[in-house]
Amino acid sequence: MEGKTKKITKKAVLYLVLIILALIWVVPMFTLVATAIKSKSDFYSGAGLFSMPAHVAWDNFVNAITKGRLFTYMKNDLIVSCLKVPLGIFIEALAAFALTRLEIRHKTGTFIFFLIGMMLPMQTALVPINVIYSKLGLLNSYFGLFYVYVGFGISFGILILRGFFNGVPRELDEAAYIDGCNKWQLFYKIIFPVAKPAVATLIITDFLSTWNEYLLASVIINDNMKKTVPVGIMTFVGEHGTDYGYLCAGVLISVIPVLIVYLIFQRHFVEGMAGAVKA
Repeated sequence: MEGKTKKITKKAVLYLVLIILALIWVVPMFTLVATAIKSKSDFYSGAGLFSMPAHVAWDNFVNAITKGRLFTYMKNDLIVSCLKVPLGIFIEALAAFALTRLEIRHKTGTFIFFLIGMMLPMQTALVPINVIYSKLGLLNSYFGLFYVYVGFGISFGILILRGFFNGVPRELDEAAYIDGCNKWQLFYKIIFPVAKPAVATLIITDFLSTWNEYLLASVIINDNMKKTVPVGIMTFVGEHGTDYGYLCAGVLISVIPVLIVYLIFQRHFVEGMAGAVKA
């Protein structure tokens, strides 16, 4: 009886913690939605942060798309993300395959060298990147932006894929070689398809980080017609005041592509992260 009581208590504590964590996530999301549908008059009337307006201000969403050129910023972000994510994952997969399946010297040292890239603060590279890009004429270009994104994202991708590739049984390699596969065929016919959970994980994390990246985009892109979503939304902030309903409406619309990508690949996400911690 005592053991059953302890079990019930543990479950109750667990559910309480989960409810608290859920509230921590839901409350900011609720305030974002509530603010997005409020008009300026609702703010001036002293309405509370958690109060819902009497009438939904759909104009906020229309203005974000038309006056705020949000669709232009989303198009730019989609171009950069659709270039960076597949190319970055392909390069990371090749590097992880070499570290786990090819006979190369200093595998551990090479892997540590890649991991050092995760320790490099992005801020330390802003000035060198700006100087080099100015000389090469890469400022205000999609290529310049996605190129530096690939460089900063490669360390994390190799970490994930190397861990997953190490978990793939070596017997598959032997069977593939017996069937006449070369190393390239082993990569794209055997190892890479098996690593779908890890690839799905990287698609979600890479797309999310690329879509939401602000610092590098604000330095490299100054042309209003080429700005990405995070930089473009900052133009919604006025010099002498900010229409928060208009701003939050833009944020809500910009979340849609990320949500779609997550819903498509989320079932593989946990499995892919679990594979990354393997030796």
